[in-house]
Amino acid sequence: MKNQVPELSLKAYMDGEPSDQKEFISQLFEGLKKYGFIILKDHPVSQDLLKKSYALSEQLFTLNDEQKMAYSDGENGGQRGYIPFGREHAKNSKFPDLKEFWHVGRDLSTDHRLKKDFPNNIWPSEVAEFKETFQVMFKALDDTGRIMLEALTFPLDVPKDYFQKMTEAGSSILRLLHYPPIAEGADPNCIRAAAHEDINLITLLVSAQGAGLELLTREGEWIPVETDPSNIIVDSGDMLARITNDVIPATTHRVVNPKGANRSRYSMPFFMHPNPDAKLECIASCRGAGEKYPPILANDFLMERLRDIGLVK
Repeated sequence: MKNQVPELSLKAYMDGEPSDQKEFISQLFEGLKKYGFIILKDHPVSQDLLKKSYALSEQLFTLNDEQKMAYSDGENGGQRGYIPFGREHAKNSKFPDLKEFWHVGRDLSTDHRLKKDFPNNIWPSEVAEFKETFQVMFKALDDTGRIMLEALTFPLDVPKDYFQKMTEAGSSILRLLHYPPIAEGADPNCIRAAAHEDINLITLLVSAQGAGLELLTREGEWIPVETDPSNIIVDSGDMLARITNDVIPATTHRVVNPKGANRSRYSMPFFMHPNPDAKLECIASCRGAGEKYPPILANDFLMERLRDIGLVK
C-alpha cells in the first residue's frame, strides 16, 4: 500500500538471530528517514500496564477544573502536573490546541548532579495508584526508547552506548493527553493538535484511544497513522534531526478533529529527551557537505522551543 508506515517487531532486535537484528536496524533507519514514523509491535511494555494507565488517565480527566488546577505547575513551564485546556499551541500558530494534559517526568535523587534541572513530580491524591502506575510506565517507555536509540547507533556509526550516555538522566516527559469532545461554537481554526514537529529525540506514543493522528509525507500528503492498540508508534523529533544533520528529519504531524462521533480522545506520548547538559552537535557520519546547525545544549534548545509553543514565557 502506498505510504504505509512500516511495522517492526522489537523482539526481532532483542531476541532474534543476527540477520533478524540487521533487518530490524535497516528497516528502522529507512522508516524514520522516509516517514519519520514507524510502528512497533512485540515490545516489552505489558498490556495490563497499558490498560491500567489509560483507565487512570480517564479517571484523572474526570476531575473538575478546580481539582485539576490545584495541580497546575505554573513555575516550571508546565514540566510537571496539569496543563489546562487551550494553553499550548503549535510553533508559529496563534490558535490554541483543543487539549488538556498532565506531565510526569524523571525522578532524580536529591544528590544527583542534575537535580536542579528537574522539578518534583506532582501526584493527584484523588486517583488511587496513579503515582505507582505512571512511575512504572515512565520507566518501561524510557527503557524501550533506549533500545530503539541503541539500534540507530549502527547506521549512524557511533558507539553503541552513545545514546545511553546522552539520555542517562534525560529530561523526558510522559504526557497524558485528553482531547475533549469538540465544543459547540469552537473556533473553526482550532484543531486538537495543529501541525507540528516534536522537540525531542524520539517520541513513543502508546497507541491512542481514538483516531485522528496524521503525518505529512515527504511528498506533501497527509496520511493517517493507525495501528492496533497494543502497539507503540515511534516518531523522530527535532533534536534527532539536528544531531543527524536532517539525515533523519523530524516529521510534521497533527491530530485532526473527529469526523464521526464527537467523543473524547486519550493519548499517551513519551517524549524522550537528552540530559539537560548534553551537547546537541552533528554526528560525524551525517556531516555531508557541512553542518546545518551550530552546537547547542539540550536544555537551551528545549527552553527555546517551550517558549515557541506557549509553555514558557
